Amino acid sequence: MSDRWYEKAVIYCLDIDVYADSDGDGVGDIRGLIGRLDYLARLGVTCLWLNPIHPSPDRDDGYDVEDFYNVDPRFGTLGDFAELLHQAGNRGIKVIIDLVVNHTSDKHPWFQSARSSPDSPYRDWYVWSETAPADRHQGMVFPGEQDETWTYDRTAKQWYYHRFYKFQPDLNIKNPRVREEIKKICAFWLQLGVAGFRMDAVPFIIEETEPGNPNSPKNLEFLSDLRQHIQWRKGDAVLLAEANVEPAELKHFFGDDGGSSNRIHMLFDFMLNGRLMLALARRNPEPIIEALRETPALPDGGQWATFLRNHDEVDLSRLTAEQRKDVFAEFGPDENMQLYGRGIRRRLAPMLGGDRRRVELAYALQFSLRGTPVLRYGEEIGMGDDLAQDGRNAIRTPMQWSGLPNGGFSTADPKDLVRPVISDPEYGYEQVNVTLQRHDPASLLSWFERMIRTLREAPEVGSGTCTHIDIPAPPGVLVHRADDRTGTMVFLHNLGPDDGVVDLHTLEPEAEFPNDVLADSDYPDPGKLDALPVKGYGYRWIRLRRKV
Repeated sequence: MSDRWYEKAVIYCLDIDVYADSDGDGVGDIRGLIGRLDYLARLGVTCLWLNPIHPSPDRDDGYDVEDFYNVDPRFGTLGDFAELLHQAGNRGIKVIIDLVVNHTSDKHPWFQSARSSPDSPYRDWYVWSETAPADRHQGMVFPGEQDETWTYDRTAKQWYYHRFYKFQPDLNIKNPRVREEIKKICAFWLQLGVAGFRMDAVPFIIEETEPGNPNSPKNLEFLSDLRQHIQWRKGDAVLLAEANVEPAELKHFFGDDGGSSNRIHMLFDFMLNGRLMLALARRNPEPIIEALRETPALPDGGQWATFLRNHDEVDLSRLTAEQRKDVFAEFGPDENMQLYGRGIRRRLAPMLGGDRRRVELAYALQFSLRGTPVLRYGEEIGMGDDLAQDGRNAIRTPMQWSGLPNGGFSTADPKDLVRPVISDPEYGYEQVNVTLQRHDPASLLSWFERMIRTLREAPEVGSGTCTHIDIPAPPGVLVHRADDRTGTMVFLHNLGPDDGVVDLHTLEPEAEFPNDVLADSDYPDPGKLDALPVKGYGYRWIRLRRKV
């Protein structure tokens, strides 16, 4: 790996509580995760992203934090976590954790002190108003589940601000003591050995909320300060941020107006994600071409993180109403499959009708585009979803390890599981699990292992340029290339059902001995690149040249 290890990483996202239960209490834990590290190493994972690990009342899947300096007792102890970092490091796997500092739980001692008295040293750690702000019915993150963003507290005799649920009061970023505490939290976990943080809700973290002002100013300089702080503590630590903002604003999250990359290292590419979903729904690559064309130039060291499915719903808010309608019609036609009027709460395999060809195509496409790929647990075996669960929990079901009871996730009584395992005839654990697929060289899991190994041999994909090759191509076929000092790759992905042939003979001067390094089928040798067949829902990764 280069010094910027995150450019060549494969990030795997998981919730500890639904991954592997080592003690039979029905809740996944750190010891269970340690026991699965060899599986992750074999898959090709180089970085683990853990969803919230801190003590919490768990009213929002751990995002309502009660103590930033500890591990939820359900998962284990700080000692267990230190052992996880050690064992992961032995396998070449780095670990990043969620940094959820936009808000706390209302059970946090800071908030309990703050509300108890106007003289509390923590009173100004939160955002208060003497009167009901005029904008309190605006800006809800979860429309339909929230009625307002300000709630009256009878003990404090004031209104407090909460961008999310009312049990998650926002911290006051304008308070320098709050900013220093956030830096202290980061330093604590870096000292234990984490490789960085996935920052939740960054646009809200830096919002200097003013009661009655729906367009409160944002303190972007705090991101510069935080970046400098973590780099001094650990030189190769990274910040991976969730910032689903307008395209014109994105560059300000990477760095200041001077062009330096002095804020966030990596941003999730929500713009590309929405366009990917639209392209898959329409079976037309044009939305991806537009996304690549419209991507803002990044400062040196800035990096995108690509994803198809993450821990939340598929967010279509960056699409037009017509585009959203097309994606909903294809992937979430039932109201029960949709969430907040903007997203789809399903996993990819059922969204694509269980079509193995399209699942492979989608992930081959994601992993070949610029940026660092992020993979949600269970996607590598084609797990399904449980729409009987509330909201986002539909895609947060236990990992399916085997055909044993509870899918091998836990030996607990099924009624004691943190969430039920999927048991339907198509995606149930008896049909879809790691053990079955590990013994099948033609399985989706085996394909993922092969694809990720191939990606690791193509460093230009993560750190090089990504360019659409604008040539006549059959309907549905996307042709793009990746170039870096390490070499050149060209990629063909057919989003449509019909076979096609692509002529790339104009690239022949660059091609020394072109060869397929990954493909959905056995294709003829690329030859002079003048007649490259690609099947419906097929793909080809072709090495043009390698520089040593």
